[in-house]
Amino acid sequence: MKFNAVMKFARFKSSFYILFTSVVFSALAHGEALKTLRWGADIESGAPFAYKNPQNPNEIIGFEAEIVSALASEMGRKVDFVQNNWDGLIEGLKRKDYDIVVNGLEITPDRAEVVRFSQPYYITAEVITVKRSTYTVHTLKDLENRKVGTLGGALAERILLEQAFPMEIIRYSEEVNLYNDLAYGRLSAVFLDEPIALYYGAPHPELKNVGSPIGRMEYGIASRLDDKALAIEIDQALQSLKKNGKLNEILARWGLWNELTAAEWKQPVEPSTKPVMYEQYLKTAWPSTSIDKKLKRYLTFLPVLGKGALMTVSISLVSMALAVLGGLMLAAGRLYGPRPVAYLSLAAIELVRGTPLLIQLYLIFYGLPRLGINLDPFVAAVIGLGLNYAAYEAEVYRAGIQSVNKHQIDAARALGLSSRQVFRHVTLPQASRLVIPPMTNDFIALLKDSSLVSIITMVELTTTYSQLASTYFDYLGIGILVALIYFLLGLPFVGLAKYFEKRLNVSKP
Repeated sequence: MKFNAVMKFARFKSSFYILFTSVVFSALAHGEALKTLRWGADIESGAPFAYKNPQNPNEIIGFEAEIVSALASEMGRKVDFVQNNWDGLIEGLKRKDYDIVVNGLEITPDRAEVVRFSQPYYITAEVITVKRSTYTVHTLKDLENRKVGTLGGALAERILLEQAFPMEIIRYSEEVNLYNDLAYGRLSAVFLDEPIALYYGAPHPELKNVGSPIGRMEYGIASRLDDKALAIEIDQALQSLKKNGKLNEILARWGLWNELTAAEWKQPVEPSTKPVMYEQYLKTAWPSTSIDKKLKRYLTFLPVLGKGALMTVSISLVSMALAVLGGLMLAAGRLYGPRPVAYLSLAAIELVRGTPLLIQLYLIFYGLPRLGINLDPFVAAVIGLGLNYAAYEAEVYRAGIQSVNKHQIDAARALGLSSRQVFRHVTLPQASRLVIPPMTNDFIALLKDSSLVSIITMVELTTTYSQLASTYFDYLGIGILVALIYFLLGLPFVGLAKYFEKRLNVSKP
């Protein structure tokens, strides 16, 4: 019996060891296969490239989103999306915030000097869009002496600048605003990539695309110049997607398969499948929705907006704490420090107050990496906002300190208190009750200014609003909802300030 039991246990132990070993090696192999492919793009006004799914705001869809997913599958990786402003995508790539940029990035010689492009995954052209009541515009020459809108930094802008005849070029950062302004009569025409015109111009009830496609452009996947191995891997994966027809299918499903791409890849002009995603886009993006349905839709936005609001509050609270501490140090240095410290404090205050917060954020996030200082986006946002508002807080504190009655200070010194004790027990308590109202005002301003951190890949409340509004073409209703959220976010802090004002008798002289 004992012998049989021992043998059974030995067999069980051996089987368990084999099973455990196979599981471990399988997990290790799977973990190795699922390395992350970090993808950077701007999903604000992102159709058909990449944008929030109208049926599920937590999901990102688009033909480029599908291409990246297919690429990652071919490469044995999982996808990690990083939101960034279109203008900052290349800088974010150089900062190593993500591995690749896939966002309608045209392959041009100047860009090829700073990033490594893959082989083209799509070839297209530019299209002119005008109001339906316009019948005199068909070519670029017809835009002479007219007001034309385009995206700043896009190839379309360069083509307009190369024209010999005069025109007024208006540069935008979001596609939706371009076509809306055209519909409102603020522009004579819009000149942009064919996919954008197909999704924003053609379906618009007041607009139409005119003339033949102009020029030729190639979209490529951008990676860092020093990441040759990844670039080779991407090209191999793209080539595989072309051969197995997956890339053709994705483009066709989104209604983007065209003669230029077919000719480049030597494939039939006839699309391989129906434009089901384009048809779905038309149904969801341009619906005639009743007020009841809109209200129900707004309720589905609350979790996404709540996440953005939480980020806004987190950034604002930490930044304000830094601003209070920094402002107090600057004010003390200017009022009580030796002359060199006083001059340095004054210079810091004036330098920060005299330059835009947007420029400061760009310098901290994109400039410092050139000096070897690569900050996390949240940290960069807090430092940028905190230091900016520290300069304003310093002046508030200086005004509060200097408003304290000098006779009280003299009396405290006559009682034998040191300068430090006078400041701590006499000056600071009285100054504190005077600076609470302007501090509250500054915090509310900081809460709103936190929207600027979207330029450094942070997705807060305003960024979330832009993404949702451009997806549903509803800037008014969603805008009112987000404005209400901002108002509600500020209310508790206003109430807290009033509580302390009452406790400290701020209203009394």
